[in-house]
Amino acid sequence: MELIYQCYLGGLNILPNGSQSIRGKDAQSINILAGKAVANSVRTTLGPKGMDKMLVDSMGDIVITNDGATILKEMDIQHPAAKMIVEVSKTQDDEVGDGTTTAAILSGELLAKAEDLIDKGVHPTIISEGYRHAAKKCREILETITIDVTPEDTEALMKIAATAITGKGAESYKEKLSKLTVDAVTSVVEEEDGTLVVDTDNIKVEKRAGGSITDSDLVTGLVIDKERSHPNMPEMVENAKILLVTCPIEFRKTEMDAEIKITSPDQMQMFLDQEEKMMREMAEKVISSGANVVFCQKGIDDMAQYYIEKAGIYAVRRVKKSDLKRLSKVTGGTLIQDLDEIVPEDTGTADLVEEKEIRGAKMTYVTGCQNTKAVTVLLHGGTDHVVAELEHAMNDAIRVVGVVIEDGKVVVGGSSPEIELSLRLNEYASTLKGREQLAVSKFAEALDIIPQTLAENAGLDPIDIMVELRSQHEQGNKNAGLNVYTGDVVDMWENDVIEPLRIKTQAINAATEATVMILRIDDLVASSGGSAGPTPGMPDVDLDMDAGF
Repeated sequence: MELIYQCYLGGLNILPNGSQSIRGKDAQSINILAGKAVANSVRTTLGPKGMDKMLVDSMGDIVITNDGATILKEMDIQHPAAKMIVEVSKTQDDEVGDGTTTAAILSGELLAKAEDLIDKGVHPTIISEGYRHAAKKCREILETITIDVTPEDTEALMKIAATAITGKGAESYKEKLSKLTVDAVTSVVEEEDGTLVVDTDNIKVEKRAGGSITDSDLVTGLVIDKERSHPNMPEMVENAKILLVTCPIEFRKTEMDAEIKITSPDQMQMFLDQEEKMMREMAEKVISSGANVVFCQKGIDDMAQYYIEKAGIYAVRRVKKSDLKRLSKVTGGTLIQDLDEIVPEDTGTADLVEEKEIRGAKMTYVTGCQNTKAVTVLLHGGTDHVVAELEHAMNDAIRVVGVVIEDGKVVVGGSSPEIELSLRLNEYASTLKGREQLAVSKFAEALDIIPQTLAENAGLDPIDIMVELRSQHEQGNKNAGLNVYTGDVVDMWENDVIEPLRIKTQAINAATEATVMILRIDDLVASSGGSAGPTPGMPDVDLDMDAGF
């Protein structure tokens, strides 16, 4: 690649032809601006009174949600620094399941406060050290305000689930959904090496438009959103022996184009006879396994279906790979990749496999499995968009309840922990010396963005709310938080607003690490065709966050 040599201010810059480079404060300012823009894009969705976003992709599909991780995932964000804030939200979702908006907003505010210090001449390295110090102190302070919860405390677990569900369009049914969540999670709890473990992969959430949210139900076993591949197959199979096939039970297309010339009716008949023979052999391999139920990831040829149906086998085709893996786990069956390798020991077992009609659509129920640690939450709602958002809420609730069972520690919500952390951090900052004290103080100020945003989204005066919250906490009421429905500062434990401790620790850790990484960048270099930012000297910043509108 041709290199160009540019002399500037007595220095030498060697870059590929067509590349872009932004240095020093310009690079820091652009990165900070990008991070703040991402945080502001989801800020109005925070809390029970948060607004929803409508996202339309290039295919015209619509997503309506106020889940921070979902919004940022759907948005086509191009700026590299902005993508790092998206990663914060994604990590929060992977680790805890809730608090994704909080993590993104906190990242943006930490960057904004750091910008103030940079403008005053504080070096980014000092800010980074101060932020790390503050995050460590936050974890220590959080330990002093945690409340222990046991897996047997069903009432507390339901309150935690209700807190996660609130604000996601299903408040009117949160009691029903909370019970479904707790029942589902407690049924899959396992003990490993003396500690409780919740594998949320054992909980499948299946949605079906139609009916009311109150029709949602918990099924012990797996529900597959597929029907029998042929109506003459049995609708119900007891004492099922289940074969799980990942390869197609049909002719595979050749890798190269082939042409067959047929010049007489006899040749045509021979071709058809050979085709039927091959399909019969494939079907015989399935039948000889002793299975009476077959789940296939790919297609099943009509001729093969005929022979399988004649053998009285219940067959389902086009099953998702994730569903096959779940079936393998709960039935003990082996995933078959080649029909020639089938042996009877590869089949799994279940007490019952049957087809049921649910709201005009047929689904397959697999119950009485070897592994009883498998359940399906079947959600209903008025429209596809309603059940899709309901699915987000249920997934969040399942994750947070699982986290609490594993950790056994919770904190109250309503921005109570953030206010307590802000006050204690400010006290701690006064004991430090040097410029690091400024960074810790700014970290404490950044935490105030959470109660401020909650108040703004509820249509309240954030200044009045902040004054009242600080007053209550300084008087020793560590559980004081904002009730967004009444506008009052109340004891959030008594108001049943509870969150896992891990939501707060993960949000603070992830936001701090992402902020520090962004602050330490003082040079952006993008090769030709890259998108590190605008060309040096350009006055504006194009974040290119087109969500398809």
